[in-house]
Parts: sequence; C-alpha cells; structure tokens
Amino acid sequence: MVVSSTEWLITGVVTIAVLLFDVVAIARHPHEPSNKESSIALSVYVGLAMAFGGWVWLFHGQTYGIEFYAGWLTEYSLSVDNLFVFIVLMSALKVPRKYQQEALMVGIVLALVLRGIFIAVGAVAINNVAWIFYVFGAFLVYTAYGLVKSYRSQDDEYKENRLVTFARNHLNATDEYHGLKLFIKENGSRMMTPMFLVILALGTTDLLFALDSIPAIYGLTEEPYIVFTANVFALMGLRQLYFLLGGLLKRLVYLSLGLSIVLAFIGVKLVLHALHENELPFINGGEHVPVYEIPTLLSLGVIIVTLVVTAGASLLKTRSDESRDSDDRSPAGPTSS
Repeated sequence: MVVSSTEWLITGVVTIAVLLFDVVAIARHPHEPSNKESSIALSVYVGLAMAFGGWVWLFHGQTYGIEFYAGWLTEYSLSVDNLFVFIVLMSALKVPRKYQQEALMVGIVLALVLRGIFIAVGAVAINNVAWIFYVFGAFLVYTAYGLVKSYRSQDDEYKENRLVTFARNHLNATDEYHGLKLFIKENGSRMMTPMFLVILALGTTDLLFALDSIPAIYGLTEEPYIVFTANVFALMGLRQLYFLLGGLLKRLVYLSLGLSIVLAFIGVKLVLHALHENELPFINGGEHVPVYEIPTLLSLGVIIVTLVVTAGASLLKTRSDESRDSDDRSPAGPTSS
C-alpha cells in the first residue's frame, strides 16, 4: 500500500481538527449530552468511518478496504470494552456527571497518543523482527484466556491499580473536584484534586488496552496507515457513546466472551502467519512452514458474526433475567379454594 505524504498530512490534520473541535465544544459548553445529541454525533462518526473505508477500497484496492473494516470493527469492539471500564472507574471514583465529559475527552486523547506510540513501535518491530508475530499471537491468546477468566469470575468491581493507590497515599489530596484542574493551592499548600486520580486511572487503563489493541489489528493488516486510521475512527464518538449506551453496556454480559473469541482467532491467525514466514532455526530448520493462512475477508466475517451473536445473546440473557426478577417480585395472586 502506497500512502503519500499528503494523505498522511491530511489524515493528521483532520484528526487534530476533530479532537480540537470536541475539546473546544466541551470547554465552551460543558454539559451532559442528550440522547439526541449523542445519537446524531455517533451516526456522523460511524458514517465517516464507513465512507473512509469505501475511499480506501476505491483508491487503494479491495484488500486494503477489507483490512480497514476488519481493523475498525475489532478496535471499536475493544474500545467499547474500554468504555465499560471507564464507566466502572467513574462510578468508583465518584466523578460528578458534569465533569465526566471532560475526563472522558482527556482519556480519549491519552488513548490516541498511546496507540500512536504503539503503532510506531509495532511497525518498526514487524519490519526488523520477523518472529514478533509469534509474540503478538501468543499475547492475544493469553489475553483471550484472561477475558474468559474474567467473565467466569463475574467480577466487574473496580480494582484501583498500584500507581493510583500510591498517588492517593503519598500526595496531598483534596476530596473536592475543581473541574479539570489536577492541582490547586489550598492554605498555601499544593493539593492534588480527585481529577488527578481519575486521569491517572484513565491513562493506565488506556495503556493496558493499547497493549491488546495494537497486536490485534496488526494481526489483520501490516499497513501502519490502516492501523492508525482504524484506531482513530474507533475512538471518535466514544464520548457520545459513553452517555448514550451507559445503561446498555451493562447489558452486554457476553461482551468479554465475544472479544475473547475475536482475540483468540486473530492470535491463531498471527501464529499461522508467523509459521508461514518462519525464520527461527529451531522451527522447521529455519524454513517457512507451509500452513494455511487465514484470509482477511474470512477474518472480517468471523468478527462480524461473533459480535452480532454476542450482542444478540447478551440482550436475550438480560431480558430473560429481568423477566425472571420481575416474576419473583410479583405478589402471589389470589388462590381459589
């Protein structure tokens, strides 16, 4: 895939412009967006992603168009899972609703920066270390196992990470929020606000999710441009989705299982690719292993089917549980003698 410097420049400028628009909009009119406002914004962002994929397909070929759609869907799914963690985090740290939008925007910018760094590192690693696909594949399979284990434990309680705990215990802190301010001066002393802990927690969460998402998309495409744009479009509209689907996200009870299937599938795909390109001397004498390589179109189909089945099964399960709970709470009707 040949991407001109002009394309990269336009992509970067548009990305920064969208982020700045969001930041300025929040700064000028901080509020909790309505369902209508969130729905319109989300529709625009999804429509832009679909249109961009069509542009890639038209100007760079079908293969790269399919790679973009597969990568975008995978990254979007991981972002939704990330969003669920954000919801739990905001609740645990008691962030006022009027400040959640600001905190979310910072979290999204941090996620974009961290993913940009990992994309660059991943591109360098792929070009210079042939066996890195073994590492990526094994890591994704391990991550998939972790998601299954997390689902089986049914534990969605927020566990404060060590970095946040250290900051809470060793820095002077105030219990009162002061907008997006991280530090304030109180009685002549510099104090940390709760928002500092929120941003620190969001940043560390973003770091962990970047470790999952970058190997996952490199299992679908090796083109840095597609990797970057798929991540950008996956993060756009995440703030609106947070307010629009806050309640619905809790209904996606099988989301972690669906993501585990997707990540395990991509992990196996990466290992097969690594075997096909093998240069390690202790595997097949350093020769390429003639194994089946999973085409990207099949990957796209598996991702779509898995996510649709996961969403459908989740909604059926929660509806069934709610109906059962409603029946249990209903008073017993009159009995005939």
